[in-house]
Amino acid sequence: MTPTFAVRAVCFDLLSALIDSWSLFETVAANAGSAGRGQAWRVAALRRVTSSGEYRPYEEPLAEGAIEVGLAPELAGILMGRWDELRPWPEVLAMLARLGGLNLALATATNCPDRLARMAAAAVGDPFDVVVSAERAGAYKPDPRPYRLAVAELGLPPDQVLFVAGSAHDIGVALAVGMPVVWVNRLDVVAPPEAAAAVIVKDLSALPDMIRSSSGGGSAPR
Repeated sequence: MTPTFAVRAVCFDLLSALIDSWSLFETVAANAGSAGRGQAWRVAALRRVTSSGEYRPYEEPLAEGAIEVGLAPELAGILMGRWDELRPWPEVLAMLARLGGLNLALATATNCPDRLARMAAAAVGDPFDVVVSAERAGAYKPDPRPYRLAVAELGLPPDQVLFVAGSAHDIGVALAVGMPVVWVNRLDVVAPPEAAAAVIVKDLSALPDMIRSSSGGGSAPR
């Protein structure tokens, strides 16, 4: 039986749940003569981003991750300069179109600066009522501030906002904030203990089938 959530909004992780950022890292690495290192670079950079806490310029952890895996730090700027090449995962646009018929507010909380967050949102058709970047929140996830800011700007209690995680680090904090969680585990990585309280899926095709209307309190922008 498909699990269902009675919520009034959905907040997405953007760069993993909705967008294939893996491919852009690999393209930039390959163009620099280091084919096959893009995924290692992304993992190293993500580890540094998610351990930063307070916001610092996004290019810094990207460059540090590049150095860690033997790539030139200048590739960080090249990657950011090609951000408009990001593309969604295959099922995402159809899924978002279906969500659009459910009278839900949509949000994203993403670990990049505001300019890049807006560009990434455009890659999926800019369906969001609320876009929270790490820069605007003043902290990188999994610090709770981006999640809390998204909930506050939606004008809803946390239990009325479903969080869709693309990375395992999102799960525990979103749950702690009070949001129900769906984790799209595209790479079939080992689930952390907190994932036992989330619904785990392989892709987002069935997400609209998992949501039913709620009459809970608060208001959401449309």
